[in-house]
Parts: sequence; structure tokens; C-alpha cells
Amino acid sequence: MDWSRHPRIQRAADLLWSGAVIAYPTEAVWGLGCAPFDEQAVYRLLALKKRDYEKGLILVAADISQFADILEPLTDEQRQTLSASWPGPNTWLVPDPENLVPEWIKGQYQSVALRVSAHPLVAGLCRAFGGPIVSTSANPQGRQPALQQWQVHRYFKDSLDAVTPGAVGRQAKPTQIRDLVTGQIVRAS
Repeated sequence: MDWSRHPRIQRAADLLWSGAVIAYPTEAVWGLGCAPFDEQAVYRLLALKKRDYEKGLILVAADISQFADILEPLTDEQRQTLSASWPGPNTWLVPDPENLVPEWIKGQYQSVALRVSAHPLVAGLCRAFGGPIVSTSANPQGRQPALQQWQVHRYFKDSLDAVTPGAVGRQAKPTQIRDLVTGQIVRAS
């Protein structure tokens, strides 16, 4: 199924352009997302999660080409490392020397967390939106991430602009996070 053509996914993508915060299933948990360059939407998402912006957020995309501008300054070897691990459960901390990504996404860091999702609905949502979106677990800070749609509704009630259809993938834990420059694992999967 091409999720990018699903009416509810197209509607959610349209809502993202108008400042919406939405919930959608990812590989392991339900996620919250918004347009990454919409500062008000990002701060609204952070307020819903009760999360400090300094921690930074992940950007998720349908394919590596959606990160082309950010990846341009990287070495060929670094781009090959990313390409070999995506799509899949790998989030990479990627240098952003040209500051293409705003501080409300990167938080206190100079790098940006990027992932190309293997979940067909996430990829379809990013294709329908036309680029990467914010991806963070659908839960208030300190609570367990939502694994089912009903948990999303319990946590956020009517505070979200849309909840997509679909189900969480079969991955047992959220994605591994690695630093592209050092290779260090920041969060194990």
C-alpha cells in the first residue's frame, strides 16, 4: 500500500503545513510529529510532551534524498555509512556546520538527529508532506511511550490535530542513536 496516497495521510500532511501536531505509528512506538521549520508547532509539541527543547528532536524522512541539503557537507564515507544503514532503525547524530536546522530542533547540540524510516506509513507521511518531519515518542516526559492508539488518546485527549491510522511496527525498542563523527552509540536499541 502506498500510504502517501491514503486520504487520512494526505490530510495529516496538509495539516502539518498549517502548524499541526499529529500522532502516527513508527517502527516501535507511536510518535508525535510536526513541521520542523515551524517554530510554533515545535514548541507546541514540546509543551504537549512537557519536554525541554534543549534535549533536541529527531527528524525522520522517507528516503535519504529528503536530507540532501543537510548531508551535502559530509564526506563520501559518512554519506555511505548513512546510506548503508537506511531505511532502518538507525538514528544518526549528523553535524550541521551550516546551521541549516534551527535550534528548536537541535536543542543544545551542534548536530541534528536524523533517521530514514523503514515504516511504510512514516515514509508515506513524509512523502505526502514533501520532506522530513519531527519524530518523538508519543508520551509526556517520564511516561511510557504509547504502543497503541488508545494510549495516544489517553495521554493527549483532544490536544492533537490528527491521529493517523496504522499500527506500530515489530521493532521492540526505539531506534539506536549513533554519532556519525565518532561512531559512539548514544542510545542502544
